[in-house]
Amino acid sequence: MKQGRTPAARPGRLWWRLAVLLPLAAPIAARAQHVLPLAADTARAPVLALPDSLAVVSLVPVDSVRLAWLQLPPTVRDLVGDRMSCLETEAPHQFNDAVMAYVTLFTVRKREYTQRILERENLYFPLFEKYLAQYGLPTDLKYLAVVESSLIPTAKSVVGATGLWQFMGPTAGDLRLRRDEWVDERMAPEKATEAACKHLRYLYGVFHDWDLVLAAYNWGAGNVQRVMRRTGKKTFWALYPNLPAETRNYVPTFTAVMYSMKYARQHGLHSDQLAYQCAEPLDTLGLRGQAFDLYRLSRACGYSDSTYLTRFNPELFRAGLPAGYRPYVVRYPAAARAAFAGADRATLLAYCQPPAALPQPLPPRPPRLDGVEPWASAAALAAAPGAEDEPGSPPPVRRLHHKVRRGETVAGLAERFDVSPAQLRRWNDLAAKQALMPGRTLVVLVPPPAAAAPVVAAAPPAPRPAKALPSAGELLARQALAAANAQEVARLAAVAAQEQQQTARLARLRQRQEAAQRAQARIAAVQAAALAKITAALAERKQATAEADAETTAAPLEALATAEALTKAEGPGSEALDAAVPAAPAAPAARAHRAPAAAPVAAAAPAARPATRFDGAPSTHLVQHGDTLYNLSRRFGVSVAVLRRLNHLTSDDVKLGQKLLVPRG
Repeated sequence: MKQGRTPAARPGRLWWRLAVLLPLAAPIAARAQHVLPLAADTARAPVLALPDSLAVVSLVPVDSVRLAWLQLPPTVRDLVGDRMSCLETEAPHQFNDAVMAYVTLFTVRKREYTQRILERENLYFPLFEKYLAQYGLPTDLKYLAVVESSLIPTAKSVVGATGLWQFMGPTAGDLRLRRDEWVDERMAPEKATEAACKHLRYLYGVFHDWDLVLAAYNWGAGNVQRVMRRTGKKTFWALYPNLPAETRNYVPTFTAVMYSMKYARQHGLHSDQLAYQCAEPLDTLGLRGQAFDLYRLSRACGYSDSTYLTRFNPELFRAGLPAGYRPYVVRYPAAARAAFAGADRATLLAYCQPPAALPQPLPPRPPRLDGVEPWASAAALAAAPGAEDEPGSPPPVRRLHHKVRRGETVAGLAERFDVSPAQLRRWNDLAAKQALMPGRTLVVLVPPPAAAAPVVAAAPPAPRPAKALPSAGELLARQALAAANAQEVARLAAVAAQEQQQTARLARLRQRQEAAQRAQARIAAVQAAALAKITAALAERKQATAEADAETTAAPLEALATAEALTKAEGPGSEALDAAVPAAPAAPAARAHRAPAAAPVAAAAPAARPATRFDGAPSTHLVQHGDTLYNLSRRFGVSVAVLRRLNHLTSDDVKLGQKLLVPRG
């Protein structure tokens, strides 16, 4: 196919275009000279003034709308996008609508939340950067702890994830973080950070993509791999529609947090009113099984707040350790060591013992003066009657305290203490239909007990005479008797052990005998069943043989009867007699083999009756449609048994086209 030739431009048409564009040049040049200055971090659009020579004037029309858009100041989205593209990091920093939504959340809507994180930034980020550099990971992964726990070491999620890096229990066990009723190392900043670096390094070895590493950190490596196999996609943003909502938002949240903290000053998040926390050097105190109280160590360090040191040891549940616990290291500020510089380690550990392990002071005893009663204790004053009671008179009621147990009701307790339910509710401020909770203590006012009769002091018992000490002979006799008793006890124990062994041996023999008897019974039953089966088979075989003999004997008898009838009708010497009486067949060998005992009887029966003769060799018959052995026996005047025996048939079935031997009469 030939291509057409492009016509050359005509000079008249070019001058016409220049004449059209010249009136537009002056206003465009004037607007170009008054372009507003752009922001420092915004991409500048080149706006060129028209040259003096018309030979280089562009023939493309100028888009005034785009030019006006380039003259406008940049929007927040443009600023965020430009700053995000300038980040030099291996951590995820792709900018899109999802990331922009979270940037707006952290910089505008929840500024206070971001400022609280900025206060704790310098407290934990140096530790994170140290271990991230040690394991060769991007240092910007330190913002992952902000997404997980907001830099709160004791944070705990609703599903049980705990610590700065929010480890679940099984993952913490795989990373060798110990957990018990006293210590949870997931909340230890240094140990948890090192475990997080190991876990992130392992995930990067699996996925080789930091977006997928963060998704796997949130959702689990197995779940992410399963989605990748099902969809065939290999990147986070390709898998974005197939991930759960929390994992979809995880990577955009990380990117927005990283941007918000890097550009916090540009968004006005820093303020002089924020209480910034900074990391300070720490000293350690090693424990090797001693009981320890962190509150007493705080007082020894000179802090007015006894809970001050718990912020440096957040992994401790109860601010102390029991005696016999595994070796552990307690951290405290190095500046506080000057408070107990003169005390050695043993003295410091002795002072930091829990209050329960320290000796308790004795209760104070008020001095007793003649004629002056000492002040009563608080318990005695509480139990004493009120001021309105007359001195010396017994109290009108007695106050009882009852602890509610499971299943008890107001009516039942009122009946037990012989008061009304309304009184019981009024004494304890109970509502009309309020149920009793187990463990609550109720106050019950009951009448005082009746005055007891005066107790007469009994005379002291007369002292018992002292017993004389046994002599040496009596002691020897007692020792000999004790030795004899011990020997007898040992002998009886040995006899009892022998009896137990014999009883066990007899039980085993009895079990073996019973097992042998059961085996013999099973063998006898099997033999009886086999004998019965053989007997039944022999009986069936004898019956079949007898039926065959009866059929064989019936045929010659019928032929003999026919011959006698012909003899009477035609007289002796007739040829019909020879044709009607067939020759007696030979006894079959198979019948003789099956029933040898009945052979003499079967042989004697043909000898007693006249022999039946068949003339010549048997003829051949081709089985036609509808032929059966019974029809053929009627047609040829022989029995079914004779046909079956002559043709070696085992049943009465014949097939179409089969050749049968039929005896000639």
